Amino acid sequence: MKLNLRALEGFRETMLTGSATAAAARMGLSQPAVSRLIAQVEEDFGFELFYRDKGRLTPTPEALMLYEEVGSTFASIDRITNLARDISSYNTGLLKVVAPPSLSEGVVSELLTRFVALYPKVRISIDSRSAETAKALVASRNVDCGFAKLPLNRPDLAAELLSSTETVCALRREHPLAKYEVLTPELLRTESLILLGLGSYTRMQIDDAFKAAGVRPNVKIETHTVASACSFASRGLGVAIVNEMMARTFPSPDMVLRVFRPQILHPYVFITSSLAPMNRLARALLDVALDYFAEAPPAS
Repeated sequence: MKLNLRALEGFRETMLTGSATAAAARMGLSQPAVSRLIAQVEEDFGFELFYRDKGRLTPTPEALMLYEEVGSTFASIDRITNLARDISSYNTGLLKVVAPPSLSEGVVSELLTRFVALYPKVRISIDSRSAETAKALVASRNVDCGFAKLPLNRPDLAAELLSSTETVCALRREHPLAKYEVLTPELLRTESLILLGLGSYTRMQIDDAFKAAGVRPNVKIETHTVASACSFASRGLGVAIVNEMMARTFPSPDMVLRVFRPQILHPYVFITSSLAPMNRLARALLDVALDYFAEAPPAS
């Protein structure tokens, strides 16, 4: 038996209103059209739903039994309709995001603040992991999306470029080198340096810059976060060579930033699995991120 939902709706409205005429008004149909819908339901089920007496409809016991179940069915349909509407308008759902701790503590928190303001009913799970773990979680679709730095070196990831920020030197405001707009390995020859990420791609680029200039870097402090590097630099423990975008997240009245040359850029990307289409919530977060970085001031 193939049920006709429109015919069932006619039956339900007739039961609710007590007449085919009133049901027709609610459904935007003519009274004969509703009568035909009821007749179709009776034909499909093989029994009468109403006693007919001089134009009046009186429900049969079978109709009363059926009405309760039909009501539950339409309540379920209404819930499905409302859920689909909520999904379409981003009023529900869970978005799983992953990013390295350095990003989660700064830029990503600002992005999510904007996202929540736009989509207050969407729940968010934010996971802070190492760069390689974050990429693996996105590629395997254990999370919906993430933030990372190039190069990715993974064909199972799709990337959208968000920003490419400079490498800068963070140092105390009264430091003699603060008078320069640009600092080079030659100018940093005798300075105590604060460097991050031993063995990382960016660290190798910094080491190569000093090597190309014929300068042996005097590494005073090795650390793992831009926040700690900037903190050390603001206390006069040395000159930190760091990512500008990250450094601006941890401002200090005692610290200034100066551009480092040769240029070393930090390209940040929004990543999703290349093995499946990007879902709607991830796409919405990407739009927020693109808008955010479009508004950001250019690298100094």
